[in-house]
Amino acid sequence: MRRRRSKKERIALLIMCAALTLAAAVCFLGALFLGGELDSQRAAERWKGEGELEFRQLSCFVPVDEKLSLNQIYQFRTDLMKRLHEAALDADSDQTLFVDAWSCTGKALASTDLGKGDASVIAVGGDFFQFHPLRLLSGSYFREGDLMQDLVLLDEELAWILFGSTDLQGLTMKIDGVPFQIAGVIQREQDFASQKAYTAGMGLYMSFDAWKSLHETAGITSYELVLAEPVKNFAVNFTREKFPIGHGEIVVNSGRFRMGRLLGLVAQFGTRSMQKLGVLLPYWENAARCMEDYCALLCFLGWLFILIPAIVLTVTLFRLLRRGKERLTDEVLPGWRDNAEEFVRVRRRRRWEKRQGKHESR
Repeated sequence: MRRRRSKKERIALLIMCAALTLAAAVCFLGALFLGGELDSQRAAERWKGEGELEFRQLSCFVPVDEKLSLNQIYQFRTDLMKRLHEAALDADSDQTLFVDAWSCTGKALASTDLGKGDASVIAVGGDFFQFHPLRLLSGSYFREGDLMQDLVLLDEELAWILFGSTDLQGLTMKIDGVPFQIAGVIQREQDFASQKAYTAGMGLYMSFDAWKSLHETAGITSYELVLAEPVKNFAVNFTREKFPIGHGEIVVNSGRFRMGRLLGLVAQFGTRSMQKLGVLLPYWENAARCMEDYCALLCFLGWLFILIPAIVLTVTLFRLLRRGKERLTDEVLPGWRDNAEEFVRVRRRRRWEKRQGKHESR
C-alpha cells in the first residue's frame, strides 16, 4: 500500500509548486518586456496608429557582393504600388499604404577645426528614422524629400570629439574633406542588446545620395518596409516575389517575439548562428536576434518551470477523481441502493396494508 504524504511533505510540495509557478510568470513577463524593448522592430505598430488596416514590417538583407542600386529600389516601389492598386486599395493613399527605407555602412574621416577621427557611416534613404526613432539630443532628423542632401546626424561620442558639445545644429564639418551641415545629434539606443550589437565606435548618419557622391561603388545592403496587409501574408509573399533579394535574406519583423516563434528558435539551437548567405547584418538586426535568443531562453525556462506544478496538479486531480470514484462506488452508491430498496419495501408494505384494509372492510 502506498504511503500517504505527511502534512509537512504536502506543505513543502505546495510551496515548491508556488515558487516554480512564480518563476514561470517572471520568465514569461520578462520575455514580454524584452520583446517590446526594440523600437526598430515596432515600425508597423507606429505606422498603423489607430487605423483598422493591418500592416507588416519586413527587412531585406543583401549579400555584400550583391549590392542594390536606387533604380532597383524605385522599380520595386513601382511594382508595389501597382499591386496595391490591383488589391483594390485606395490609389490616392500610396503614402499611407507603405513606408520604406534603405541603408548601407562604411567608414570615413570626420573632421573640424577642433578635432578629427575615423567615423562609422550609416548612409540612409527613404524614411529611415520612421524605422529607427533615435533619441535626438539636439536638432532634427533629415528626410528623403529635403532639398539639401548635405545634412548629417552625429552620435553623441563623435559630437564631443569634433566639437566638445552636442548642441551643433547648423554647424559645418567635413567628411573625407567634403563640407557637410549638421542637422542634429542623436543618442544611440540604450537597451542592452543594441549596446552589445553596436561595436563600430563613434559614427554618423548621412543620406545615401551624399555617400554615393563620395563613393561611387556604394550600394544598398539593407532595405526595410512596412506594408499594408489586406489579406494574410500579402506583404511577405509580394516581397519574396518582386524584391531583388538575390542570395540574401528576408526577415519578417512583425510578430518575431511571439511565443510560438520564440519556442521554435529553441529547436534551432546550435544552427541559428551559422551564417551561410554572406550577409553582413546591420547592428539593429543583430540586436533583434540577440533579444530573440534571450526571449526564447526565458520562454523555454518558463515552460520548464511550469511543468512540475502542472504535473503535480494533474496527478492531484487524478487522485481526487479516483478517490471520488471509489467513495461513490463504496459508500454513496450502496447507500443510495439501500435507500431505494427500503423505499420499495415501504411502498409494497403500504400497498399490502391498503389491500388488507379494503378486504376486511368488506
